[in-house]
Amino acid sequence: MSEKTNIIEQSLKALLEDEDFLPDLKAQTRDQAFKSLVSILSTPNKIHKSFLRIALENGTIVRIPSFRIQHNNTLGPYKGGIRFHPSVNEEEVSNLAKLMTLKNALHEVPFGGSKGGVVINPKDYTPKELNLICKKFVQYNNDILGPDKDIPAPDVGTGDREMDWMMAEYKNTHPGEPYRGSFTGKSIINGGSLGRREATGKGVYFTFRYMMHNFLNDNKQWLKKTDNIFAKTALDHADRKLTMAVQGFGNLGSVGALEAYQCNYMQNQIVAVSDHNVMLYNSDGLDIPALNSYAKEHDGELPTTEEELAASDIKATVQNRDDLLELDVDVLMLAALEDQVHDRNMDQIKARIIIEGANAPITEEADEYLSDKGVLIVPDILANAGGVIVSYLEWIQGRETQFYKEEEIYDLLFDKMKTTMDTILPQFFGDPFALRQNCYIHSVMKLSTVMFRQGKLY
Repeated sequence: MSEKTNIIEQSLKALLEDEDFLPDLKAQTRDQAFKSLVSILSTPNKIHKSFLRIALENGTIVRIPSFRIQHNNTLGPYKGGIRFHPSVNEEEVSNLAKLMTLKNALHEVPFGGSKGGVVINPKDYTPKELNLICKKFVQYNNDILGPDKDIPAPDVGTGDREMDWMMAEYKNTHPGEPYRGSFTGKSIINGGSLGRREATGKGVYFTFRYMMHNFLNDNKQWLKKTDNIFAKTALDHADRKLTMAVQGFGNLGSVGALEAYQCNYMQNQIVAVSDHNVMLYNSDGLDIPALNSYAKEHDGELPTTEEELAASDIKATVQNRDDLLELDVDVLMLAALEDQVHDRNMDQIKARIIIEGANAPITEEADEYLSDKGVLIVPDILANAGGVIVSYLEWIQGRETQFYKEEEIYDLLFDKMKTTMDTILPQFFGDPFALRQNCYIHSVMKLSTVMFRQGKLY
């Protein structure tokens, strides 16, 4: 049984005992309805698997496995990214589709959840070959995609270039039909939204800042009186300089790190960052703007040698990337891939606050272990919704052909995330559930209520 299935069952069990939730369901009918909800929410509606036929530039024909998994569309059209990565598999894509359903429900975004994946390392293919892969993905999934059916977006290994290619192919295969809303995360010139690339990273840091600065300061007296172990962790880290390490320095990690570096509300000292090659460490704090500039000029890569650091006037030492997770810091921002903190390293984690920028970077076992020790984990479902929120705004702009200014996008994004946290945080700090469980309970409650009202539990 997957982690997401397990936590859905736990959430429904908590709701089953709450008589104020779906009060029309009683006795045996209530038990039957909740069993139905477990079945519906723990499995996808549809699994689409294709082997894309690709003619490489060297004349070879290859067949590349790909997936589009549609989990649930109770709240609106399916929505979820497409990742290009060699580790893509059916179980991973299915779990990520499930997370999208729950994330959209939590943040009141009128979409369902889906996810796509192609089993490749994009660096092994030429631009012409990647263009063909994108076209083939659309062709093979032609009947299930569309502005009111299933709306993909970028994910690991994809970006606005790939979304532009895919939208163009969708337009070719659906002549005369609306097409701008068929994909989000596009380039600005192709109808994308200002701020979409930065949205997830900005949202991740905003979630942390709002909790640790705004909410904490507004509720400090009440929080001091509670015996909630996570409130104690938060208060212990309030109003002082926080050391921070960021795992992953792509779009998400680099933007999140820059937001932390430039924050005027809190004192953050980012002592370490890492990518797939290296960790850079400076106990006095890293120059994040300089590292961002370097990465932008070097295909997203961090400096890997002392010579490269010196040439860019960046003060840091080069260390093993895998050592970052075990650093003695206050805060870890996980912005790489899933399953980074697990049963083999969880007892070495020293950070007392962890922000999940990536999807599912902590395994279920590690999550329980760290939470029991009072480690405050800001979960992916809460923290990294900035991308899908701005995707929703891009979808709206495409339908209306009216576009927001960049600052308007960020204002709408932060207001949406603030509304969610104002709902979740008081409950979280007032009961024994970890923040992840609180978010899931809220999502499952929303989905269950809508499905009951739509007559889907009979």
